[in-house]
Amino acid sequence: MTLDQLTLYPIADDVLIAPGGKVVIRTYGIGSAAPGGGVSYRTWVTGMRDQPRYWRWGRFEDAAGGHRQVLEWLTGRGPLPAAA
Repeated sequence: MTLDQLTLYPIADDVLIAPGGKVVIRTYGIGSAAPGGGVSYRTWVTGMRDQPRYWRWGRFEDAAGGHRQVLEWLTGRGPLPAAA
């Protein structure tokens, strides 16, 4: 599958300013442009020293809630989220 056969569905984008620079959190769906193609959801965190880190979600609702959980984890207000 090539990039022109995929559709990107943005859900949420956030940027946190940290002592080492900025941390970017993006949650989006990726779907096949072909009829009947499913959508998979992911949250990516970039800008952290030891990774990019990502989560996979099964549904839109899980992805939207997961994005909030990742923000809470990064700001010290919640535990490390588990992927749905």
